[in-house]
Amino acid sequence: MPDYKVAQTQLDEVANSWQKDVDGKQEELDKMYQNFEAEQVMLTEELRKKREDQLYNKEKELRDLQRKRFGFEGDLFKKRQELIKPIQDKVYNAVQKMAVTRGYDFVLDKSEGITIIFADPKLDKSEDVLKDLGIR
Repeated sequence: MPDYKVAQTQLDEVANSWQKDVDGKQEELDKMYQNFEAEQVMLTEELRKKREDQLYNKEKELRDLQRKRFGFEGDLFKKRQELIKPIQDKVYNAVQKMAVTRGYDFVLDKSEGITIIFADPKLDKSEDVLKDLGIR
């Protein structure tokens, strides 16, 4: 779908931009570590401790940024939902319309295993099972 390709391109651009930011911060952290390693023997205990704290804080900042951008339900996940979800809804609505029009009970997606895309609600027997179990 052209809409999907456009959305995927936008998503890739955003992800690449965020990755460059993360990579830049990683390079900065690596340089700080290298400088610390080189100067460590000449530092007083107090200065050494201060630099270690700076390194720790910088590393934590980097991990937090990675988690915020790329972690579970992070910015990339949200951006994907924002861009891709409307397209998925459009596809689902087209499948549902076709299924109802043609009288299909099920429509299966076999691209990644077998997934039910559409099932006629009249075939849902969940309430009957709950009644049999005494839950409803």
